[in-house]
Amino acid sequence: MPVPLSGVELLRLCTVLQDCAAQLSVLGHIMPDTYRGRPEADKFVSADIGQVLEQQKGAEQNLKAARQFERESGRLSDATRELHRSQKELNRTLEENPLSPDNLAKVQRDRQFVAHVIADVLAELQEKGTFHSLLFAVGEEKRRKANLLDIIIREEGGRRRTKALQRQLLDIRKEKTLELQRREEMTAHLKDQLQEMKAKTGLERKYVKSSAELLVYQGQKINTHSEKQLEDEIRLQQERLEEERRVHMEMETFLKEHQTSLGEKLEVWMERYERDMEDKQQELNSLRNNKANNLSQLQELAKKYRDSEQVVIEDRMEKEALRRKLEKEHMERDAATKVIIKHSLINHLHLPSKETNHIQWQCSV
Repeated sequence: MPVPLSGVELLRLCTVLQDCAAQLSVLGHIMPDTYRGRPEADKFVSADIGQVLEQQKGAEQNLKAARQFERESGRLSDATRELHRSQKELNRTLEENPLSPDNLAKVQRDRQFVAHVIADVLAELQEKGTFHSLLFAVGEEKRRKANLLDIIIREEGGRRRTKALQRQLLDIRKEKTLELQRREEMTAHLKDQLQEMKAKTGLERKYVKSSAELLVYQGQKINTHSEKQLEDEIRLQQERLEEERRVHMEMETFLKEHQTSLGEKLEVWMERYERDMEDKQQELNSLRNNKANNLSQLQELAKKYRDSEQVVIEDRMEKEALRRKLEKEHMERDAATKVIIKHSLINHLHLPSKETNHIQWQCSV
């Protein structure tokens, strides 16, 4: 995660980026057309091209002179190498011409890309204080450069194969040329012998001539067939290269569309996720409120239960005390009754005559 920038650092970065954007804008106004119309630039490029053309003409003259004496010395190979070297210098000079449309277009594209990236980064720094767009642009440019490098590598491979086939074709042509030269020499020698033996070998002369012509025709036919095969192979490689380019472009387009679709789906899912989170949060808050209400009700019911339980316990204790009191009174009454009865019996046993007299007196009365 990038460290947040302070206000001073953010101001410095914005100032530097604004200065860079202004310089790139000025460079875009002064670079392509004005430089192309300057006479000293044309003079400079014309001088380089003229020097290389003079070297090219000198190498061609050396090659012509060497061909005249190729049988006497080995100057032909040296002159050929000199011609190839001058040809490469000419191609390199034409490719490195600063006024060429390709170089100007490349510089203009690079300038526009850097200006666009700086503008996006500056806007992001001013709005959010971050520079994620710079990292994204650098990553995209690296991926694009990697894809272009892959294409260039495949193109170079195709060119190398094409050059190899062309060299092979040149070698075959050289071999066939030497073979034709040898056959022509043989034909000339046979013609000399035919002239010497003209009187006695008329029929043999016609046969040898027809055989030599047939060999030459067959060699030419074989060479033509080989050249056609090599040309077909070159055309096939070029078609494959074009097919690879087309497939690469289609794949790149498909991946971009797929990336856009995934981005849209991600936004939809994020919105749905946020809505679900809000709904669940509301449900959670409602459950918490219900829990608090239920807890307060439970506490009230518990308090009422404790009060009721205390009342029941006190009532039971009062009933138990009353029961014990009644049992005690009942036992006391039983005991008193027993004591009275026992006392009555004792008195009755100790005073029988008195009671008998009393009874009799009552009966008489």
